[in-house]
Amino acid sequence: MRQPHKERELTAVSADGTRIHVEVHGDDGRPAVVLAHGWTCSIRFWAAQLADLAADHRVIVYDQRGHGRTAAPASHSGYSTDALADDLEAVLAATLEPGERAVLAGHSMGGMTLMAAARRPVFQEHAAAVLLCSTGSSRLIPEARVVPMRPGRTRTWISRRVLGARAPLGPVTPLSKRILRYGTMGPGAAPDRVAECARIVHACPRPVRVAWAHVLGALDLDAEVRELRVPTAVIVGSDDRLTPPAPARALAAALPDPAGLTELTGVGHMTPVEAPEAVTGAIRSLVGTYLAEKEDVA
Repeated sequence: MRQPHKERELTAVSADGTRIHVEVHGDDGRPAVVLAHGWTCSIRFWAAQLADLAADHRVIVYDQRGHGRTAAPASHSGYSTDALADDLEAVLAATLEPGERAVLAGHSMGGMTLMAAARRPVFQEHAAAVLLCSTGSSRLIPEARVVPMRPGRTRTWISRRVLGARAPLGPVTPLSKRILRYGTMGPGAAPDRVAECARIVHACPRPVRVAWAHVLGALDLDAEVRELRVPTAVIVGSDDRLTPPAPARALAAALPDPAGLTELTGVGHMTPVEAPEAVTGAIRSLVGTYLAEKEDVA
């Protein structure tokens, strides 16, 4: 029987004073992994990865600002990719020793967080390798396939209003789960995984969801991708409507140090929940290839 892993909570204080809720799972001295969740999600999104990796890694997870147990920014200026990078730097500084390296994985907005931080000294000090799951660096709205129409101005206009809708999501119901699965998951996603994603997404406060939707709608991190100078792997689902495979291929091609592109057949946007074994396996592979190698050299 697998023994329960060690767990502790702490608070990292970002540049603007936002207090970031952080959890560290696993024993000290183990290889470090940092997980950054996406838009409308929380630490709970990484449950499968925590259950597996914490047995032999030290896994650091945190709630993005406005999500989970991290408070929303005090003003609208607190919603930006620079703020996300500030938060990540604060988490790394609070949980890693000086010079300690880690594998960093980000899903959706979490992947954008890693891109936004690519130039930051703290990121460069601590990142041994990166995994970008179901994410993009720019043109998220024009590339999204949530609205079943041909690409063009009309689809972009409708998509922007759908993804940035101010209407409350309300309680989790059979209808809301069907809508969520259509927009964010593959058609074969297991019902229990759809339900768990729905509970997580519906828990995100409406003002936070809308504010981040506006940030993501204007996203342009193409220049930051070219500064991501550590081995970086990309994972995307073939049925991802939010960050489809074509932009993921372009993202992988733009990386200075690509470490592979994996396309998961039949999987949607929520790859860590829909295909946990594949995502966890990719993280383990990066640890084994790049983190252990760097530790041996040190």
